[in-house]
Amino acid sequence: MNTDKLQLAGIIPAAGDASRLSPIPCSKEIFPVGFQENTDPPVIKVAVSHLLESFAEAGADQIYIIMRKGKWDIPQYLGVGTQPGCTLAYIVTEPTPGTHYTIDLAYSFLKDRIVLLGFPDILFKPKNAFTALLNRQEKTGAEVVLGVFKTANPQKADMVDIDENGRIKKIVIKPEKTDLTYTWAIAVWTPIFTEYLHKFVVKAGNDTPSKNEKERELFIGDVIQCAIDDELAVEGVIFEDGKFVDIGTIPDLKRVWDNNF
Repeated sequence: MNTDKLQLAGIIPAAGDASRLSPIPCSKEIFPVGFQENTDPPVIKVAVSHLLESFAEAGADQIYIIMRKGKWDIPQYLGVGTQPGCTLAYIVTEPTPGTHYTIDLAYSFLKDRIVLLGFPDILFKPKNAFTALLNRQEKTGAEVVLGVFKTANPQKADMVDIDENGRIKKIVIKPEKTDLTYTWAIAVWTPIFTEYLHKFVVKAGNDTPSKNEKERELFIGDVIQCAIDDELAVEGVIFEDGKFVDIGTIPDLKRVWDNNF
């Protein structure tokens, strides 16, 4: 698929209830995590600011925040955005069965674009990581490219089996035990995967589970694994010197504050 002339769009799923952090005085997406660099006087930096800056640096001119009803403090604080050449738009939803459902709510806006996916409670470095993913996609034509980082907590992550050529062979969701050392934290994909995701969600919504069927919650990593099984090209860029932190828990949030990530 020729993606040279497709516009870029960022997507931020923000439909969760931040139960691991409750109670907090605002939505976790705009919870203060430090200060902007090189500003006088100091300017507070909120969690989602890291992601918005990375989207803008990569060239995304439209960013969609999909938020659940009641999180009105997000658009009140962020407005239409402050990054040059980049506009924020909001999609409001009831609680969804999973992140893949949340993302698919933006299907009609994303189906003809290259999508950049980030999570508002995951901070990462380097800031230009999305540019590296876009370069990889342009070079190889992969349908999905994941930003891959080392993690010491595989039980909390989507672990990835990646070969020496950067091909993702398998994604293992929150394994109790594993020899895998990498997880993914951000992603870029083409309209082919947007369509695949949409069909996955539609099919899942039409399927009626058996009364005796016990299923765990599905994640976007599960959809990507299904895409791998269906022979879509899924690749990764390893950031050996990069780092990421999920601020969804009090200890990790405190670590960000202490280190000013």
